[in-house]
Amino acid sequence: MEMGEKMNKEALVVCSDKSTGIGITVWDLETGEQLLHIPTCAAAPHGLFCLRNQFIVASQSNRHGSFGGGSIFIWPLNKPQSPLRSYTLEAMGPISCTKDGLYIAGGAPSGNAYLWEVTSGRLLRTWHAHHKSLKCMVFSDDDSLLIFGCTDGIISVWSMISLVDVEDSGSSPSLLYYSSEHRSSITGLVTMSAGARSIFISSSLDGTCKVWELVSGRHLQTLVYPMSVTAIALHPLERLLFSGSVDGNIFVNVLDIGAVEDCFITTEDQAFVLKVHNESITALTFSGFHLISASEDFTFCLWDTINRVVLRRFNNRKGAVTNMVVIKQSSLFPISNHQRVTHQFQVSLLQKYPQPSNPGKGMATFLSFPASHSKPPPTHFLGNNLLDHLISGSEQEEQTPAMLQTKLEKNIDDRLWVTSMTKHVMEISKHLQCRLLDMMQCRLVCNPYEPDSSPKKKRHKIQSQNQTPTEQSQ
Repeated sequence: MEMGEKMNKEALVVCSDKSTGIGITVWDLETGEQLLHIPTCAAAPHGLFCLRNQFIVASQSNRHGSFGGGSIFIWPLNKPQSPLRSYTLEAMGPISCTKDGLYIAGGAPSGNAYLWEVTSGRLLRTWHAHHKSLKCMVFSDDDSLLIFGCTDGIISVWSMISLVDVEDSGSSPSLLYYSSEHRSSITGLVTMSAGARSIFISSSLDGTCKVWELVSGRHLQTLVYPMSVTAIALHPLERLLFSGSVDGNIFVNVLDIGAVEDCFITTEDQAFVLKVHNESITALTFSGFHLISASEDFTFCLWDTINRVVLRRFNNRKGAVTNMVVIKQSSLFPISNHQRVTHQFQVSLLQKYPQPSNPGKGMATFLSFPASHSKPPPTHFLGNNLLDHLISGSEQEEQTPAMLQTKLEKNIDDRLWVTSMTKHVMEISKHLQCRLLDMMQCRLVCNPYEPDSSPKKKRHKIQSQNQTPTEQSQ
């Protein structure tokens, strides 16, 4: 295979939201081979994306809902190492990034939304986007608008200009518009250009997909299906909408909106159906012109949509795939030294709380290339004291990416140790409380009150003390 063809090959990144033990797997779509496995990840639906074709970003599922905090993990694709772990104020559900990779947005089950600057990690904005859970989100093609879909069917559109205005970060951003046409939870959002105007399409569990004009928010078209729609995807060139349903079928509709002035309805009779899955569709995406579908039947398939046949079927026995991202296989290759300047991109820890801007403080950076001048720490440096000395010495000199990464990993290890010790102390406290209760119960059962301790006896003793010696003798 020529180098050019190898660089253009695509790979599929998949993960589940069921268990962190499943992790992330990268597959070769052409051969069906597993290229890479990243352990310890369970991303929420719509909680996985590729940042600048160099990093995989995932929001970690939290079984306790929005409470207890959450986390967002970032892995560099071309350099196997521990992820950059950012801990958020509450658990994140859907996350997304702008096309240029400068901003990351996240939505929480509480309805709160968050916006970070990637290079500095600064939390630019936190606002209450809705009173119900945020289920999915997407940026417009020009990154000027941010669209949220909620569990109650509400769609809200926000201007990025007001969101990134740090001078006005204390006030609530202005809502551009919202829609309440859907009657159930939003399951997908996609954007596209239709002639001179931009549109976006929403899918819902109410069994419909709706087409909207992006700038004005005008409702253009409704597509009705016999079952709840759980995922959608657009063909990269043709105006074809693929809608996955709860029964495993995938409906394909031709979008003919043109210069439509009035809203109209399209039924399922005007769509052809792709059938191969036995259970609900969980995700849809495209690799080139080939559709990829994932289902709760623990499989995902590569389709030839023209001939309506499955080219390859993958089995993910550990759990149903809920997130899929297509990347270039070349992003998995180490970057040569002469490419490192043009490919440099900084990814920092995402702040948990809004803080004043101070770009020179607290930045832990991942570089998308292995620095040639950095030296890895010796393998015999195992003690924390020696590691602290190594880090403090590096701070007095030039801080290399390797030293910054070492400091980051040490902080993560310290956090894990503190968490472990806290759990241990809580277990000891719980054990001591149980023992104390057992001892009290045993004493109450085995040592009944003595007669001298009765109220009647005590009253008699007090009266005796109050009598004179003569009265006592009588």
